[in-house]
Amino acid sequence: MSELAPLITDLGIILVVAGCVMILFKWLKQPVILGYIVAGFITGPSVSFLPTVSDTSDIKIWADIGVIFLLFAMGLEFSFRKLLNVGLSAMVATVTIVCGMMFLGYVAGNMMGFSHITSLFLGGMLSMSSTAIVFKAFNDMNLLQQKFTGIVLGILVVEDLVGVVMLVVLSTLAASSQFEGTALLGSLMKLVSFLVFWSVLGIYLLPTLINRIKRFVSDEILLVVSLGLCLLMVMIAVRAGFSSALGAFVMGSLLAETSESERISRVVQPVKDLFAAVFFVSVGMMIDPAVIRDYIVPILLLTLLVLAGQSFFGTFGVLLSGQPLKLAMKSGFSLTQVGEFAFIIASLGVSLKVTDTHLYPIIVAVSVITTFCTPYMIRFSEPAYRFVDRHLPVWGKQALSRYVSGSISEKHQNDWHRLLRGMIVGVSVYLVLCIGVIVIFFSKIHPFIQGHLPGLQGDLLGALILLAVLSPLLWAMVVKKNHSPEFRRLWADNLVNRGALSSLVLIKIILCITIVMSVVVRLFNVASGLGLVIALLVVAGLYFSKRIRKRSLEIEEQFEANFQGPDEEKKSSSLFDGVGDTTSLSDLHAVDFTVQPNSVCVGKTLKTLAFRTRYRVNIITIGRGDAVIDIPQGDEMLYPYDKITVVGTDEDLSQFARALEQKEACAGSGTSSRKGTRITNVCVDEHSSLLGKSVGEVKSDRAIILGVERGKEVVKNPSPAFVFQSGDIVWMVASFRKPV
Repeated sequence: MSELAPLITDLGIILVVAGCVMILFKWLKQPVILGYIVAGFITGPSVSFLPTVSDTSDIKIWADIGVIFLLFAMGLEFSFRKLLNVGLSAMVATVTIVCGMMFLGYVAGNMMGFSHITSLFLGGMLSMSSTAIVFKAFNDMNLLQQKFTGIVLGILVVEDLVGVVMLVVLSTLAASSQFEGTALLGSLMKLVSFLVFWSVLGIYLLPTLINRIKRFVSDEILLVVSLGLCLLMVMIAVRAGFSSALGAFVMGSLLAETSESERISRVVQPVKDLFAAVFFVSVGMMIDPAVIRDYIVPILLLTLLVLAGQSFFGTFGVLLSGQPLKLAMKSGFSLTQVGEFAFIIASLGVSLKVTDTHLYPIIVAVSVITTFCTPYMIRFSEPAYRFVDRHLPVWGKQALSRYVSGSISEKHQNDWHRLLRGMIVGVSVYLVLCIGVIVIFFSKIHPFIQGHLPGLQGDLLGALILLAVLSPLLWAMVVKKNHSPEFRRLWADNLVNRGALSSLVLIKIILCITIVMSVVVRLFNVASGLGLVIALLVVAGLYFSKRIRKRSLEIEEQFEANFQGPDEEKKSSSLFDGVGDTTSLSDLHAVDFTVQPNSVCVGKTLKTLAFRTRYRVNIITIGRGDAVIDIPQGDEMLYPYDKITVVGTDEDLSQFARALEQKEACAGSGTSSRKGTRITNVCVDEHSSLLGKSVGEVKSDRAIILGVERGKEVVKNPSPAFVFQSGDIVWMVASFRKPV
């Protein structure tokens, strides 16, 4: 009689136990991750009176696959557009939290007797909050329409990216076993180059490929293709010296930019759920009751450190980004848990054999306790704010008020600042792409050509191929931003500016000449002087070539179209009536709702529904399949499964959501993820196109004016006859494609 392989029996035990435990945890209304960890503890070596896993090495392989698909799914939810949309607040807060918690974790680890590298890993674990747990807590507590939840979810988006970078940095430090600044800097530069090169190349190629084949692709084929691309990028990342998790995350974020991103997420979800379950079960298997008993004091201390540290640094970071104290405290108190990234970092330390063996069960125990505390910490933020507000001195309140009001207003940016930022970003991206192309050419393509066409003929053919690929990139590097409005205004201002601007252009030309010269010298083994002359002639020819200019602009347009996605294609006009209000305009934010088939909204126009009049909210976007209507008109009708994006304050949106729930009209889906519009503010000055215009005139530019701050006066939803004056701060919803 044949016997089953241990891999099959072990997987069967895991899934049966996990399923039973998950039903119990669902009944108890507890997070899914905790159920998996408990199931792992039951099936692990610590429990002997139940059937346990016999071969943990096989489970380790499944768990490694689980990490890959877990990071792939995180990448699908990441999206570079989403990173741009979270704004400066989330980025500043994330940097503050990660740096602060890394420092606290490192100090705490040293005080507890851990090694330096273990203390670093501990700091990384404590700095990562849990997206899944926070989102579930917000959903269970009906808080997804609140403004602070959007800030928190934005922080978690940035933390996902920081966590991936942290994996690479910690791997480098673990490999060197000491703090070598040169090696670390080299690894970071290599990481940045890898991310920029594959991100730009992927955004340029993948959306176009998906659009062309999507009508031939079923869900089954899409699943196979997506997972194949994921594992392909995993192999590329590993061969480049990075972790498999990084490759999976990068491919997920690239596929998130395609028109089929939601469909890919849907078909990949079951696979991710299966392997992620095995990964979290394997985490539970590492729990050793004896270790927890021996280290109960460090576990409790680290738990208090997470609760206090995340609350403080989260509040301080959000406050530093310009948000009010109440919003900052609610955000900080929501991040007080150790998330799933901590388990991935802990697994990395174990696999590299650089962390203390008992750190894994300690961090799992801390994660379990802080997860249970999350809803209570969110509820505690309100009384904590009232306590701080009562005891904060008057001068402190005034200082915070001045800082917040100064941070919220977006003044007219300096031309030099915008020009330099655009040039640095553009040149950096094109430089990384050129270097990546050259590396691939000399490592793969040139040896192949020499193998079939040796000698000078092969070198000439290789030079022509490489130049054909590089020429649009080199042209863009030299020319981009040289004719921008900022460049022209600065050039016309004075002679001093002209000297500085000429120097900037000259630096870009020198970079291009250096790239071409290095290729020529390496291919043809000529003297540097001759290589310089050839490079000068080549760059001059590129600069004046109309064909290369056209090709470069086509590539850029294709990239921008892919980056913006299909949601950016529709045009519309605005729906607006005027009502005065004194509500703080900085409290406005956007939330998505899905129109259900049985909704009373179905078949009615926006004018008939009068959402703005009844609930003081504005409909800024309607998503219908692949089409998106920005700033819809009053005669636009709602249909089943339309996604409407609504702008209002916390109170207005809560009232709107409650009314819809009572009528079973629409289902809320949390913070808005609309890609074609955003809430922004601009300061009207003598250079602004808004100066002297009325609200009615701006409506033709596809924007909704939400309100105007004029000195101490606040006007919400101004009438069409309202005329903008110099010094006004205008809050609006505008399209990314056409800035007002």
